[in-house]
Amino acid sequence: MDGPILALFVLSTFVGGIVSGLAGFAMGLVVSGVWLHILTPAQTAALIVGYGLLVQSYSIWKLRHALSLRTLAPFIGGGVLGVPLGAALLGYIRPDLVRSGVGVLLIAYSSYFLIRPHVHSVKASVPADITVGFVNGILGGMTGLAGPIITVWCQLRGFRRDEQRAIFQPVILAAFALTAISLTVNGTVTLDLFRIYLYGLPALGAGLWLGLRLYGHLNEQTFRKVILILLMLSGLVLVLG
Repeated sequence: MDGPILALFVLSTFVGGIVSGLAGFAMGLVVSGVWLHILTPAQTAALIVGYGLLVQSYSIWKLRHALSLRTLAPFIGGGVLGVPLGAALLGYIRPDLVRSGVGVLLIAYSSYFLIRPHVHSVKASVPADITVGFVNGILGGMTGLAGPIITVWCQLRGFRRDEQRAIFQPVILAAFALTAISLTVNGTVTLDLFRIYLYGLPALGAGLWLGLRLYGHLNEQTFRKVILILLMLSGLVLVLG
């Protein structure tokens, strides 16, 4: 990377770190619009996963007081089954149709609840949580987006902001770990890519720190609006991508 390209990469990584620290997801949404112009799709995916492992791990540690393994288990269990199935289905269905369909649903959901902010909490069960984790895993395996479905479900369940992040961030981390293994096995991770990864680490750390500081100043209502806006942007990316 030459000077201007490297500066663009570092700046976008910094902004991605802020968004991830603030909301707990959507770093890939922010950085891919820039990285795909200067890196290959495979390199972009590998860097998002590599940075995501660090970001999610650190954020989960900061929110460890809200973690509940009993609550998490159904989501992660369903996701572990769904991610490889989603990857396998890529050879049999058109992923662009899936992306567009999910994108439309995310746009409709976020638009409705931004206009009508009051939400009646959904009563859930362990089978429902497993199913949501499974569907979320399938979408992640097909599109690389492991956050939207589980994030929507956490909002519908009426969880508070720390509880939401203590669920969807570990689920995203598990999906990233599975993806990282796959990318390493298929040879996407190279020494040159690792050098690029190291260039962005300081900017990522600074952005994550700032994002978490901003998160500490959000009340429940503002956090919910931030999540809805990012879900809408995720839907737009899926529809237009």
